[in-house]
Amino acid sequence: MNKQELIGSVADAAGLSRADAGKAVEAVFESITKALKKGDEVRLVGFGTFATAKRKASTGRNPRTGETMKIAASVQPKFKAGKGLKDAVN
Repeated sequence: MNKQELIGSVADAAGLSRADAGKAVEAVFESITKALKKGDEVRLVGFGTFATAKRKASTGRNPRTGETMKIAASVQPKFKAGKGLKDAVN
């Protein structure tokens, strides 16, 4: 399912127009993104948790040249599925 299919599904399930459903989906994505940028966690009980994790700087190797290179430290978004989502999928 891509983003447009998600918007269509939300529109059908909630009885909204595609435009309103698109705005709602975008608002949810923006809210999650803003919370993660601030370092907050987003917990959706029964669905899962969005959080960030710090990745340390490390050294890697360029696969084409074999040359070593430094990989900068970064913050990565993470998602951990909740019990309700796991049970629904299984």
